[in-house]
Amino acid sequence: MSPRQLLTGGRHPVTRLYPLTVFFAADGVLFASWIVRIPEIKNQVGASATALGLALLCMTVSSAASMYFAGGLCERLGTRTVLVASFPLVCAGLVTPALARSVVALGAILFVFGAIYGVLLVALNSAAVEIESTSGRAIMSPMHGLWSVGGLVGAVIGGLLAAHLTAVEHFAVVAVAGVLVAVGFARPMLLTGADRPVRSEGTAAAAAKEHEPVRRAARTPISLAVVLLGVVALCTAYGEGAIGDWVALHLREDLGAAAGVAAYGFGVYSVAIATGRLTGGRLIERLGETWVLSGGAVLAAAGVLVTAWAGTLAVAFAGLLAVGLGLANMFPVAIARAGAIGGPRGVGLASTIGNTGMLAGPPLIGFLADQVGLRTALSTVAVTALVAAVIGLVQRSLRVRGDGSAEPLAAEPAEPANQG
Repeated sequence: MSPRQLLTGGRHPVTRLYPLTVFFAADGVLFASWIVRIPEIKNQVGASATALGLALLCMTVSSAASMYFAGGLCERLGTRTVLVASFPLVCAGLVTPALARSVVALGAILFVFGAIYGVLLVALNSAAVEIESTSGRAIMSPMHGLWSVGGLVGAVIGGLLAAHLTAVEHFAVVAVAGVLVAVGFARPMLLTGADRPVRSEGTAAAAAKEHEPVRRAARTPISLAVVLLGVVALCTAYGEGAIGDWVALHLREDLGAAAGVAAYGFGVYSVAIATGRLTGGRLIERLGETWVLSGGAVLAAAGVLVTAWAGTLAVAFAGLLAVGLGLANMFPVAIARAGAIGGPRGVGLASTIGNTGMLAGPPLIGFLADQVGLRTALSTVAVTALVAAVIGLVQRSLRVRGDGSAEPLAAEPAEPANQG
Protein backbone atom coordinates (compact mmCIF):
# COMPACT_ATOMS: atom_id res chain seq x y z
CA MET A 1 0.00 0.00 0.00
CA SER A 2 1.37 3.41 -1.02
CA PRO A 3 1.89 6.29 1.45
CA ARG A 4 -0.93 8.15 -0.32
CA GLN A 5 -3.30 5.23 0.29
CA LEU A 6 -2.22 5.03 3.91
CA LEU A 7 -2.97 8.72 4.38
CA THR A 8 -6.36 8.32 2.73
CA GLY A 9 -7.08 5.35 4.99
CA GLY A 10 -6.36 7.57 7.97
CA ARG A 11 -9.61 9.41 7.29
CA HIS A 12 -11.73 6.26 7.55
CA PRO A 13 -13.15 5.13 10.91
CA VAL A 14 -10.83 2.96 13.00
CA THR A 15 -11.74 -0.72 12.77
CA ARG A 16 -8.57 -2.58 13.80
CA LEU A 17 -8.44 -3.40 17.49
CA TYR A 18 -5.01 -4.94 17.99
CA PRO A 19 -2.87 -1.88 17.07
CA LEU A 20 -5.07 0.29 19.28
CA THR A 21 -4.47 -1.99 22.27
CA VAL A 22 -0.73 -1.47 21.79
CA PHE A 23 -1.08 2.32 21.63
CA PHE A 24 -3.23 2.41 24.80
CA ALA A 25 -0.79 0.25 26.77
CA ALA A 26 2.24 2.14 25.46
CA ASP A 27 0.67 5.46 26.47
CA GLY A 28 0.24 4.12 29.99
CA VAL A 29 3.96 3.30 30.07
CA LEU A 30 4.84 6.81 28.86
CA PHE A 31 2.68 8.56 31.43
CA ALA A 32 3.91 6.42 34.35
CA SER A 33 7.52 7.02 33.30
CA TRP A 34 6.91 10.75 33.72
CA ILE A 35 5.08 10.36 37.05
CA VAL A 36 7.81 8.33 38.78
CA ARG A 37 10.46 10.94 37.91
CA ILE A 38 8.56 14.00 39.16
CA PRO A 39 10.43 14.10 42.51
CA GLU A 40 13.77 14.16 40.70
CA ILE A 41 12.58 16.90 38.33
CA LYS A 42 11.40 18.89 41.36
CA ASN A 43 14.85 18.76 42.91
CA GLN A 44 16.51 19.51 39.58
CA VAL A 45 14.66 22.82 39.13
CA GLY A 46 14.71 23.67 42.86
CA ALA A 47 10.93 23.94 43.08
CA SER A 48 8.92 24.23 46.24
CA ALA A 49 5.81 22.12 46.57
CA THR A 50 3.67 25.11 45.57
CA ALA A 51 5.84 25.97 42.57
CA LEU A 52 5.81 22.37 41.38
CA GLY A 53 2.04 22.31 41.73
CA LEU A 54 1.75 25.39 39.54
CA ALA A 55 4.06 23.87 36.93
CA LEU A 56 1.99 20.68 36.88
CA LEU A 57 -1.14 22.82 36.61
CA CYS A 58 0.23 24.21 33.34
CA MET A 59 0.17 20.69 31.90
CA THR A 60 -3.34 19.99 33.17
CA VAL A 61 -4.78 23.24 31.83
CA SER A 62 -3.18 22.96 28.40
CA SER A 63 -4.23 19.33 27.97
CA ALA A 64 -7.82 20.17 28.90
CA ALA A 65 -7.84 23.09 26.46
CA SER A 66 -6.35 21.06 23.60
CA MET A 67 -8.91 18.29 24.13
CA TYR A 68 -11.67 20.74 23.23
CA PHE A 69 -10.12 21.38 19.80
CA ALA A 70 -8.71 17.89 19.23
CA GLY A 71 -12.12 16.49 18.31
CA GLY A 72 -12.36 18.84 15.34
CA LEU A 73 -8.83 17.89 14.33
CA CYS A 74 -9.79 14.21 14.34
CA GLU A 75 -12.85 14.93 12.22
CA ARG A 76 -10.83 16.98 9.74
CA LEU A 77 -7.75 14.76 9.38
CA GLY A 78 -9.08 11.41 10.57
CA THR A 79 -8.68 9.83 14.00
CA ARG A 80 -6.09 7.35 12.74
CA THR A 81 -3.89 10.10 11.30
CA VAL A 82 -4.05 12.24 14.45
CA LEU A 83 -3.25 9.25 16.68
CA VAL A 84 -0.29 8.08 14.63
CA ALA A 85 1.08 11.63 14.28
CA SER A 86 0.62 12.70 17.91
CA PHE A 87 2.06 9.59 19.57
CA PRO A 88 5.70 10.11 18.47
CA LEU A 89 5.36 13.82 19.33
CA VAL A 90 4.37 12.86 22.87
CA CYS A 91 7.34 10.48 22.99
CA ALA A 92 9.69 13.28 21.97
CA GLY A 93 8.03 15.67 24.40
CA LEU A 94 8.59 13.25 27.28
CA VAL A 95 12.31 14.05 27.27
CA THR A 96 11.88 17.83 27.50
CA PRO A 97 10.86 18.23 31.19
CA ALA A 98 14.17 16.64 32.20
CA LEU A 99 15.98 19.43 30.33
CA ALA A 100 14.40 22.23 32.40
CA ARG A 101 16.64 24.12 34.78
CA SER A 102 14.07 26.46 36.34
CA VAL A 103 10.47 26.31 37.49
CA VAL A 104 9.42 28.78 34.79
CA ALA A 105 11.05 26.69 32.07
CA LEU A 106 9.42 23.55 33.48
CA GLY A 107 6.00 25.21 33.44
CA ALA A 108 6.44 26.35 29.83
CA ILE A 109 7.65 22.91 28.74
CA LEU A 110 4.77 21.16 30.50
CA PHE A 111 2.28 23.57 28.93
CA VAL A 112 3.40 22.52 25.43
CA PHE A 113 3.71 18.86 26.40
CA GLY A 114 0.23 18.88 27.91
CA ALA A 115 -1.30 20.37 24.78
CA ILE A 116 0.14 17.58 22.61
CA TYR A 117 -0.82 14.94 25.15
CA GLY A 118 -4.43 16.14 25.23
CA VAL A 119 -4.69 15.64 21.47
CA LEU A 120 -3.36 12.09 21.81
CA LEU A 121 -5.87 11.23 24.54
CA VAL A 122 -8.81 12.38 22.44
CA ALA A 123 -7.49 10.46 19.42
CA LEU A 124 -7.12 7.27 21.49
CA ASN A 125 -10.63 7.52 22.94
CA SER A 126 -12.16 8.50 19.58
CA ALA A 127 -10.51 5.46 17.99
CA ALA A 128 -12.05 3.23 20.66
CA VAL A 129 -15.47 4.79 20.02
CA GLU A 130 -15.14 4.12 16.28
CA ILE A 131 -14.29 0.46 16.89
CA GLU A 132 -17.27 0.13 19.23
CA SER A 133 -19.50 1.62 16.54
CA THR A 134 -18.13 -0.68 13.83
CA SER A 135 -17.94 -3.94 15.75
CA GLY A 136 -20.66 -3.59 18.34
CA ARG A 137 -18.23 -4.62 21.07
CA ALA A 138 -17.79 -2.66 24.31
CA ILE A 139 -14.03 -2.09 24.23
CA MET A 140 -13.59 1.35 25.83
CA SER A 141 -13.29 0.04 29.40
CA PRO A 142 -10.81 -2.74 28.49
CA MET A 143 -8.71 -0.17 26.61
CA HIS A 144 -8.55 1.99 29.73
CA GLY A 145 -7.70 -1.16 31.67
CA LEU A 146 -4.77 -1.78 29.34
CA TRP A 147 -3.69 1.81 29.91
CA SER A 148 -3.65 1.07 33.65
CA VAL A 149 -1.62 -2.10 33.06
CA GLY A 150 0.80 -0.08 30.94
CA GLY A 151 1.04 2.42 33.80
CA LEU A 152 1.93 -0.36 36.22
CA VAL A 153 4.61 -1.66 33.85
CA GLY A 154 5.98 1.86 33.37
CA ALA A 155 6.13 2.43 37.11
CA VAL A 156 8.00 -0.85 37.69
CA ILE A 157 10.46 -0.10 34.88
CA GLY A 158 10.92 3.42 36.22
CA GLY A 159 11.68 2.07 39.67
CA LEU A 160 14.27 -0.33 38.28
CA LEU A 161 15.94 2.32 36.13
CA ALA A 162 15.91 5.11 38.73
CA ALA A 163 19.07 3.87 40.44
CA HIS A 164 20.98 3.48 37.17
CA LEU A 165 19.86 6.25 34.81
CA THR A 166 19.27 9.97 35.10
CA ALA A 167 15.83 11.33 34.27
CA VAL A 168 17.01 12.43 30.81
CA GLU A 169 18.46 9.00 30.05
CA HIS A 170 15.37 7.22 31.37
CA PHE A 171 13.02 9.41 29.33
CA ALA A 172 15.20 9.01 26.24
CA VAL A 173 15.08 5.20 26.47
CA VAL A 174 11.29 5.22 26.89
CA ALA A 175 10.86 7.80 24.12
CA VAL A 176 12.91 5.78 21.62
CA ALA A 177 10.95 2.65 22.49
CA GLY A 178 7.71 4.61 22.06
CA VAL A 179 8.72 5.94 18.66
CA LEU A 180 9.61 2.39 17.56
CA VAL A 181 6.13 1.28 18.66
CA ALA A 182 4.58 4.15 16.70
CA VAL A 183 6.57 3.27 13.57
CA GLY A 184 5.89 -0.44 13.91
CA PHE A 185 2.15 -0.07 14.39
CA ALA A 186 1.46 2.99 12.23
CA ARG A 187 0.79 0.92 9.13
CA PRO A 188 -1.67 -1.50 10.80
CA MET A 189 -3.39 1.50 12.39
CA LEU A 190 -3.75 3.37 9.10
CA LEU A 191 -4.85 0.37 7.03
CA THR A 192 -8.55 0.23 6.24
CA GLY A 193 -10.60 -2.87 6.97
CA ALA A 194 -11.06 -4.76 10.20
CA ASP A 195 -8.61 -7.11 11.88
CA ARG A 196 -11.59 -9.39 12.55
CA PRO A 197 -14.97 -9.71 10.87
CA VAL A 198 -17.43 -7.08 12.03
CA ARG A 199 -21.09 -7.66 12.72
CA SER A 200 -23.15 -9.93 10.55
CA GLU A 201 -25.99 -8.42 8.55
CA GLY A 202 -28.60 -9.54 11.08
CA THR A 203 -26.60 -8.24 14.01
CA ALA A 204 -25.95 -4.96 12.23
CA ALA A 205 -29.68 -4.52 11.62
CA ALA A 206 -30.40 -5.13 15.29
CA ALA A 207 -27.65 -2.68 16.23
CA ALA A 208 -29.10 -0.08 13.90
CA LYS A 209 -32.40 -0.33 15.73
CA GLU A 210 -30.67 -0.28 19.10
CA HIS A 211 -28.75 2.91 18.30
CA GLU A 212 -31.54 4.73 16.47
CA PRO A 213 -32.03 7.14 19.41
CA VAL A 214 -28.36 8.08 19.15
CA ARG A 215 -28.79 8.89 15.48
CA ARG A 216 -31.86 10.96 16.24
CA ALA A 217 -29.87 12.85 18.83
CA ALA A 218 -27.18 13.45 16.23
CA ARG A 219 -29.70 15.27 14.06
CA THR A 220 -30.53 17.66 16.91
CA PRO A 221 -28.22 19.86 19.00
CA ILE A 222 -26.01 17.45 20.94
CA SER A 223 -24.45 19.90 23.37
CA LEU A 224 -26.75 19.11 26.33
CA ALA A 225 -26.38 15.32 26.03
CA VAL A 226 -22.61 15.54 25.69
CA VAL A 227 -22.32 18.12 28.48
CA LEU A 228 -24.26 15.80 30.83
CA LEU A 229 -21.89 12.96 29.96
CA GLY A 230 -19.04 15.37 30.56
CA VAL A 231 -20.47 16.00 34.03
CA VAL A 232 -20.44 12.23 34.64
CA ALA A 233 -16.77 12.21 33.59
CA LEU A 234 -16.16 15.20 35.88
CA CYS A 235 -17.75 13.43 38.86
CA THR A 236 -15.65 10.34 38.16
CA ALA A 237 -12.43 12.30 37.75
CA TYR A 238 -13.19 14.20 40.96
CA GLY A 239 -13.40 10.88 42.79
CA GLU A 240 -10.29 9.44 41.17
CA GLY A 241 -8.28 12.57 41.95
CA ALA A 242 -9.51 12.72 45.53
CA ILE A 243 -8.73 9.06 46.24
CA GLY A 244 -5.40 9.20 44.44
CA ASP A 245 -4.13 12.27 46.30
CA TRP A 246 -5.73 11.99 49.73
CA VAL A 247 -6.55 8.42 50.68
CA ALA A 248 -3.01 7.56 51.81
CA LEU A 249 -3.02 10.60 54.11
CA HIS A 250 -6.42 9.55 55.45
CA LEU A 251 -5.17 6.04 56.21
CA ARG A 252 -2.12 7.43 58.00
CA GLU A 253 -3.63 10.32 59.95
CA ASP A 254 -7.14 9.04 60.70
CA LEU A 255 -6.45 5.30 61.02
CA GLY A 256 -2.82 5.32 62.14
CA ALA A 257 -1.45 3.25 59.25
CA ALA A 258 2.29 3.09 58.64
CA ALA A 259 3.54 4.65 55.39
CA GLY A 260 3.95 1.27 53.70
CA VAL A 261 0.50 0.09 54.74
CA ALA A 262 -1.07 3.32 53.47
CA ALA A 263 0.62 2.72 50.11
CA TYR A 264 -0.90 -0.77 50.03
CA GLY A 265 -4.30 0.83 50.45
CA PHE A 266 -3.83 2.84 47.28
CA GLY A 267 -2.54 -0.33 45.64
CA VAL A 268 -5.80 -2.14 46.47
CA TYR A 269 -7.74 0.70 44.87
CA SER A 270 -5.50 0.73 41.77
CA VAL A 271 -5.78 -3.03 41.23
CA ALA A 272 -9.56 -2.81 41.63
CA ILE A 273 -9.77 -0.07 38.97
CA ALA A 274 -7.59 -2.02 36.51
CA THR A 275 -9.52 -5.25 37.11
CA GLY A 276 -12.86 -3.51 36.76
CA ARG A 277 -11.86 -1.95 33.45
CA LEU A 278 -10.32 -5.08 31.97
CA THR A 279 -13.52 -6.99 32.69
CA GLY A 280 -15.78 -4.01 31.99
CA GLY A 281 -16.43 -4.88 28.35
CA ARG A 282 -18.10 -8.18 29.22
CA LEU A 283 -20.02 -6.55 32.04
CA ILE A 284 -21.36 -3.83 29.74
CA GLU A 285 -22.38 -6.35 27.09
CA ARG A 286 -24.18 -8.37 29.76
CA LEU A 287 -25.90 -5.62 31.77
CA GLY A 288 -25.89 -2.59 29.50
CA GLU A 289 -24.07 0.73 29.84
CA THR A 290 -26.66 2.39 32.08
CA TRP A 291 -26.56 -0.21 34.83
CA VAL A 292 -22.77 -0.44 34.75
CA LEU A 293 -22.48 3.36 34.99
CA SER A 294 -25.20 4.04 37.56
CA GLY A 295 -24.67 0.81 39.50
CA GLY A 296 -20.94 1.48 39.61
CA ALA A 297 -21.59 5.00 40.86
CA VAL A 298 -23.75 3.71 43.72
CA LEU A 299 -21.09 1.11 44.60
CA ALA A 300 -18.40 3.82 44.57
CA ALA A 301 -20.52 6.08 46.80
CA ALA A 302 -21.02 3.30 49.33
CA GLY A 303 -17.35 2.34 49.17
CA VAL A 304 -16.05 5.85 49.77
CA LEU A 305 -18.33 6.32 52.78
CA VAL A 306 -17.07 3.03 54.21
CA THR A 307 -13.47 4.11 53.59
CA ALA A 308 -13.93 7.60 55.01
CA TRP A 309 -15.67 6.53 58.20
CA ALA A 310 -14.02 3.14 58.79
CA GLY A 311 -12.73 2.40 62.25
CA THR A 312 -10.20 -0.20 61.14
CA LEU A 313 -7.79 -0.58 58.24
CA ALA A 314 -9.42 -3.82 57.08
CA VAL A 315 -12.79 -2.10 56.66
CA ALA A 316 -11.14 0.86 54.92
CA PHE A 317 -9.38 -1.48 52.49
CA ALA A 318 -12.69 -3.20 51.72
CA GLY A 319 -14.18 0.21 51.02
CA LEU A 320 -11.31 1.08 48.68
CA LEU A 321 -11.90 -2.14 46.78
CA ALA A 322 -15.54 -1.14 46.28
CA VAL A 323 -14.57 2.41 45.26
CA GLY A 324 -12.15 1.12 42.64
CA LEU A 325 -14.60 -1.37 41.15
CA GLY A 326 -17.36 1.24 41.17
CA LEU A 327 -15.40 4.06 39.55
CA ALA A 328 -13.63 1.77 37.08
CA ASN A 329 -16.08 1.93 34.16
CA MET A 330 -17.81 5.26 34.75
CA PHE A 331 -15.34 7.47 32.86
CA PRO A 332 -14.92 5.05 29.91
CA VAL A 333 -18.71 4.63 29.55
CA ALA A 334 -19.27 8.40 29.67
CA ILE A 335 -16.63 9.07 27.01
CA ALA A 336 -17.88 6.20 24.82
CA ARG A 337 -21.43 7.52 24.95
CA ALA A 338 -20.30 11.07 24.22
CA GLY A 339 -18.39 9.77 21.21
CA ALA A 340 -21.39 7.75 20.00
CA ILE A 341 -23.51 10.91 20.10
CA GLY A 342 -21.05 13.57 18.97
CA GLY A 343 -18.11 11.74 17.36
CA PRO A 344 -14.60 13.03 18.10
CA ARG A 345 -16.00 16.45 19.02
CA GLY A 346 -18.19 14.76 21.62
CA VAL A 347 -15.15 12.93 23.00
CA GLY A 348 -13.20 16.19 23.14
CA LEU A 349 -15.94 18.18 24.87
CA ALA A 350 -16.73 15.48 27.44
CA SER A 351 -13.02 14.97 28.13
CA THR A 352 -12.50 18.70 28.64
CA ILE A 353 -15.35 18.88 31.15
CA GLY A 354 -14.18 15.68 32.83
CA ASN A 355 -10.65 16.98 33.26
CA THR A 356 -11.91 19.88 35.36
CA GLY A 357 -12.88 17.29 37.97
CA MET A 358 -9.32 16.00 38.13
CA LEU A 359 -8.11 19.60 38.23
CA ALA A 360 -10.44 20.85 40.96
CA GLY A 361 -10.86 17.70 43.05
CA PRO A 362 -7.60 17.43 45.02
CA PRO A 363 -7.34 21.12 46.04
CA LEU A 364 -11.05 21.24 46.93
CA ILE A 365 -10.64 18.16 49.15
CA GLY A 366 -7.69 19.89 50.81
CA PHE A 367 -9.71 23.05 51.46
CA LEU A 368 -12.65 21.09 52.87
CA ALA A 369 -10.32 18.97 55.01
CA ASP A 370 -9.08 22.13 56.73
CA GLN A 371 -12.64 23.27 57.36
CA VAL A 372 -14.56 20.11 58.26
CA GLY A 373 -11.98 17.32 58.46
CA LEU A 374 -10.63 14.83 55.93
CA ARG A 375 -13.30 12.20 56.57
CA THR A 376 -16.10 14.60 55.67
CA ALA A 377 -14.12 16.00 52.75
CA LEU A 378 -13.66 12.53 51.25
CA SER A 379 -17.38 11.89 51.71
CA THR A 380 -18.11 14.50 49.04
CA VAL A 381 -16.96 11.90 46.52
CA ALA A 382 -20.09 9.94 47.41
CA VAL A 383 -22.22 12.97 46.53
CA THR A 384 -20.62 13.43 43.11
CA ALA A 385 -20.88 9.69 42.43
CA LEU A 386 -24.61 9.75 43.15
CA VAL A 387 -25.00 12.77 40.84
CA ALA A 388 -23.39 10.68 38.09
CA ALA A 389 -25.75 7.79 38.87
CA VAL A 390 -28.79 10.03 38.51
CA ILE A 391 -27.53 11.45 35.21
CA GLY A 392 -27.03 7.93 33.88
CA LEU A 393 -30.61 6.97 34.74
CA VAL A 394 -32.01 10.22 33.34
CA GLN A 395 -30.22 9.70 30.05
CA ARG A 396 -31.58 6.16 29.86
CA SER A 397 -35.08 7.53 30.46
CA LEU A 398 -34.65 10.06 27.66
CA ARG A 399 -33.46 7.33 25.28
CA VAL A 400 -36.46 5.17 26.23
CA ARG A 401 -38.85 8.04 25.44
CA GLY A 402 -37.14 8.64 22.10
CA ASP A 403 -37.24 4.96 21.12
CA GLY A 404 -40.46 3.85 22.80
CA SER A 405 -38.80 0.80 24.35
CA ALA A 406 -36.59 0.21 27.34
CA GLU A 407 -32.88 -0.46 27.06
CA PRO A 408 -32.32 -4.18 27.60
CA LEU A 409 -30.54 -5.17 30.76
CA ALA A 410 -28.29 -7.46 28.76
CA ALA A 411 -27.35 -7.40 25.14
CA GLU A 412 -28.62 -10.34 23.08
CA PRO A 413 -25.65 -12.62 22.44
CA ALA A 414 -24.52 -12.24 18.85
CA GLU A 415 -23.78 -15.18 16.60
CA PRO A 416 -20.02 -15.88 16.76
CA ALA A 417 -18.22 -14.29 13.83
CA ASN A 418 -16.65 -16.70 11.37
CA GLN A 419 -12.93 -16.43 11.96
CA GLY A 420 -12.10 -18.72 9.11
